[in-house]
Amino acid sequence: MNGDRRSRILGGLPEGARSAAVGLVSTLVVFGLIAWGITHAPGWTEVKATFFDWPVFRDSLPEVGRAFLVNVKIFLLAEAIVLVAALVIAVMRSTKGPVLLPLRILAIIYTDFFRGVPGILFIYLLAFGAPALQIDGVPESPFFWGVVALSLVYTAYVSEVYRAGIESVHPSQDAAARSLGLTSLQSMRYVVLPQAIRRVIPPLLNDFIGLQKDSALVATVGVVESLRQAQINSSAIFNFTPFVVTAMFFLAMTIPLTRVTDWLIARDRRNRQAGGVGLVMVGDTRGKTGGGGGLPT
Repeated sequence: MNGDRRSRILGGLPEGARSAAVGLVSTLVVFGLIAWGITHAPGWTEVKATFFDWPVFRDSLPEVGRAFLVNVKIFLLAEAIVLVAALVIAVMRSTKGPVLLPLRILAIIYTDFFRGVPGILFIYLLAFGAPALQIDGVPESPFFWGVVALSLVYTAYVSEVYRAGIESVHPSQDAAARSLGLTSLQSMRYVVLPQAIRRVIPPLLNDFIGLQKDSALVATVGVVESLRQAQINSSAIFNFTPFVVTAMFFLAMTIPLTRVTDWLIARDRRNRQAGGVGLVMVGDTRGKTGGGGGLPT
């Protein structure tokens, strides 16, 4: 009877539709209560005037938006450098043989050094220190050195992601390629790396989300990007709404990348589970064939 009553209340919807409706209603209720609690909390008026002032938001949006294009430019330039440089470092560290030991040592030193020092420190060292040398041909642009510093730091992190992907490829793959006459370099290029890169795409996207956010660090050396523009606007009107505008621009870029990463991870999990089920089915089929007699030959 209770099940019939619930079905009548929900209009006789199928089980899946009923679950979706219940989930939607519960979500609206919970978030509605949260919104009501925030907007009726003591001090909400002051918080709204300080962080969510609509006229200030509207006036800051164009300027911060134009400055955010600088962040996008920094991110794209650094990402292009990191994708290539990190792969080179990872291959150097994955080399085998005593004659290539210096390459492995150099790759380890690079990775340990640039992962062990804060990125903002490299930005300061390069953006302020390199122009201070006053050497002919050395760029003085803080934008240039900001991109270089971020590229150096994230190359170290991403190279470890690549290396994990390379090590996840079973050694039999390389052995099979070598048995077919491929050199060690050809095996790495045509057999190992294609498999490794496919496996590390989700963690790569995670690192690039971090790189996109860290592009704001170049504001510390005078580059007028979105964070710096928000600081300028905020100091002129003594209101923090421009920082909220900046945060919204970063969220507008990072949230889609995060969802893509989640989707790729879920797809990879489904593929692995499907592969496992396939192996079990093959094993069961072989067992049944062996026990009950195979096809006549």
